[in-house]
Amino acid sequence: MEILKEKKSRTTTKKPMRISGAEAIVHCLLAEGVDLIYGYPGGAIMPVYDELYKFQDRLTHILTRHEQGATHAAQGYARVSGRVGVAMATSGPGATNLVTGLADAQIDSTPMVCITGQVPRHLLGSDAFQETDIVGISTPVTKWNYQITKASEIPEILAKAFFIAKSGRPGPVLVDITKNAQFDELDFEYKKCTSVRSYTPVPKIDPRALEQAAELINQAKKPLIVWGQGVILGQAEQELQAFIEKTGIPAAWTIMGESAIPTSHPLNVGMVGMHGNYGPNVLTNECDVLLAVGMRFDDRVTGSLDTYAKQAKVIHFEIDPAEINKNVKADIPLLGDSKESLSLLLPLVKKNTHEDWHQEFKKKDEIEFDTVIKNDLKPTKAGLTMGEVIEAINIASGNRAVIVTDVGQHQMIACRYAKFEQSKSNITSGGLGTMGFALPAAIGAKQGAPDREVVAVIGDGGYQMTIQELGVIFQHQIPVKIVVLNNDHLGMVRQWQELFFESRYASTVMVNPDFVKIAEGYHIEAKRVSERKDLQSTIDEMIASDKPYFLEVKVEKEDNVFPMIPSGASVSDIRLK
Repeated sequence: MEILKEKKSRTTTKKPMRISGAEAIVHCLLAEGVDLIYGYPGGAIMPVYDELYKFQDRLTHILTRHEQGATHAAQGYARVSGRVGVAMATSGPGATNLVTGLADAQIDSTPMVCITGQVPRHLLGSDAFQETDIVGISTPVTKWNYQITKASEIPEILAKAFFIAKSGRPGPVLVDITKNAQFDELDFEYKKCTSVRSYTPVPKIDPRALEQAAELINQAKKPLIVWGQGVILGQAEQELQAFIEKTGIPAAWTIMGESAIPTSHPLNVGMVGMHGNYGPNVLTNECDVLLAVGMRFDDRVTGSLDTYAKQAKVIHFEIDPAEINKNVKADIPLLGDSKESLSLLLPLVKKNTHEDWHQEFKKKDEIEFDTVIKNDLKPTKAGLTMGEVIEAINIASGNRAVIVTDVGQHQMIACRYAKFEQSKSNITSGGLGTMGFALPAAIGAKQGAPDREVVAVIGDGGYQMTIQELGVIFQHQIPVKIVVLNNDHLGMVRQWQELFFESRYASTVMVNPDFVKIAEGYHIEAKRVSERKDLQSTIDEMIASDKPYFLEVKVEKEDNVFPMIPSGASVSDIRLK
């Protein structure tokens, strides 16, 4: 009898904790391995912040200076670490200020969970103070969203939120939680979500499609690979490199895919797209087989769809069925995880070198070097170029830095000339093109990869959109290196006005403040460079510093970024000047 009693006591299930909804939210985050949150408190989310105060030893909260900054910081953290970024805000304007970051994360497939407070359940629909329908507003720019009105819903919904955010093609999820659900109590138990009905995050690979793809690849005379961020998100970098090296196929990248394969790899032929390299753009319209790996045929990559790669058979490696045949018809769709697809395809393809085909890329490289690159990197003009600055960062960092860019000319120059030897090194706003992205994203990137050098490269326009986040860098002494390339213009818009609007510079001339004094006001070491003789030594000093550092570089005011494919033109119509 005593033995039976002892056995019963050992198998008794532990009783659920009776806790508030606000405390349950914190326990859910901890159960998902979250240790860092970006956010901004307010009335409707205050119960959760009260609980966060009690868990400061386990959960770090970073008070950004604007809710948009919280989302971009969470994005930077997620993109570098590979984990889910978390942002939090109150109701009304706090919640609506998250929308730009949600949209950015949605189009760039960044895993993020945003938690917003909401007015109490009984006030929903009454136009209460700081009430807004954030679920309705955010539906087009989230992978999934949900409004919690009862405390008992919290564990299941947050578990589902994290699963959806990080599974399959990642994306942002928003969970809106009414204030009564935060105060009310529940019997707390947490179980991680591993599946959702009617949701298949990773399609099953079709063996027949693999065989058909291998047959096309083995017969190809002029094959070309274009890879995107799907390779990085799928952790398929090694598989892609092995595939490239066995087949000898030249491989180009979208800006979101940059750094998956080292820049120095001999089969890496550069960037495609509007400001990509001459060779891979032009030769896209000459290849006989186009392998698209984890990319979505964005318009900035394809130019005119009427003329894009019409001569080629297209093999599309893609995890999201919605992307197949959306823009470019796939002759062979390879649905599934890119890592697994490449692994299964590798033994089916033959060893090759395609030497004659590679020579065509080299000839195009020589043309681009003589026409564009030498003017960007070794200019004869007196003023500094943006390309020189990126090259100086490469030298100082040994090609090991994480480079976080904003949006504009500096972004395209950085993507063209930055050298990377490690994946997850190029962090940028690709699909949405969000000015103001870089400074907060660099904060998140540094906290997501504290052992790596993080350099934010920003234009003078985008910098001022989120300049207040210098306060976060100062408060937490986050050793981000900030380089503002100042040409006193909204550079990319000015370039288009010069080329296509007869140099009518409407609202693109910037009257800028003293950026150095502003940085010094935040107690951040700051310098300005305007002469070539000082550039490398100052960047060396910046990279060597173990503290936050701001550097303003005065660059040529009316330099343009080339090559350039005019909007709506064919990739064959790429301009070199």
